[in-house]
Amino acid sequence: MLPRELIKRLRRLELSTKRVVNEKLAGQYHSVFKGRGMTFEEVRLYQPGDEIRTIDWNVTARMDDVYVKLYREERELTVMLLVDLSASQELGSRGRQKAEVAAEIGAMLAFSAIKNNDRVGLILFTDRIERFVPPKKGRKHVMRIIAEILNVRPEGRGTNLAMALEHLSRVARRRSVTFLISDFIEPRAPRARDGARPADDSPFERALTITSKRHDLIPVALRDPLEEALPSLGVALIEDPETGERLRVDLASSAVREHFAKASRALREERQRLFKRLSLDSMELRAGDEYVSTLVSFFRARARRLASAQ
Repeated sequence: MLPRELIKRLRRLELSTKRVVNEKLAGQYHSVFKGRGMTFEEVRLYQPGDEIRTIDWNVTARMDDVYVKLYREERELTVMLLVDLSASQELGSRGRQKAEVAAEIGAMLAFSAIKNNDRVGLILFTDRIERFVPPKKGRKHVMRIIAEILNVRPEGRGTNLAMALEHLSRVARRRSVTFLISDFIEPRAPRARDGARPADDSPFERALTITSKRHDLIPVALRDPLEEALPSLGVALIEDPETGERLRVDLASSAVREHFAKASRALREERQRLFKRLSLDSMELRAGDEYVSTLVSFFRARARRLASAQ
């Protein structure tokens, strides 16, 4: 039985996200994510404006009139939500943790999916698989998915994106639309003795590459303003939430703050180059910012790109 406070949070989240879905996202979702294919339905007489490519020449020859084939799109999709629950997701310098944003984004995508009669599944992960919910349809199922995101107390604290993507490959037999919701903060590969890094510098690049060939993979990168710029607070003890490693830092030093900001920008730009190199449609969201417009803009940009590619 769910705790009363969790039930209240679920209902609030359902009301807020369903309103956004109904008013802004549902139509965008439908136009962007196509079904598995087209199924032949019937033939009918040609009408002005019909595509010449749809003409059924065999029927046309028999009937002595022009007929076209009609197809019906198979709409049902499988949508998988891969949500990062590592300790770094607990950061929230503007009153909202990245984990809360992940839950809201997951809820919006899940409600958009079931409104289009699609199935939704969930993989929660840290440096291990914390929970797997097989894809199903319906409001009750979506509420279970949201409850899992909000209520699971992860056993792990680190991040292993490659492991999560490999688990997806094992459990998702059909091609799916996969939203990978994470801050993408993960230890990098160690340097060799000569100081050089391996060509595959990202610890999860290979997994992203393999997964994107089988699934429609969409990275959703979460970040917090505190990860981009440190405040001037004097000497402070900073702890890595995932490893527990501590470092004493003089935050009053402008050189220290600038070095941190520069390193943060470099990692962000490197991640964006990786997504672009793999031809992945991605979006980036900051905890504390209004992100509905970012989702809408993403769907519109993706629709334009897909239309131009046809």
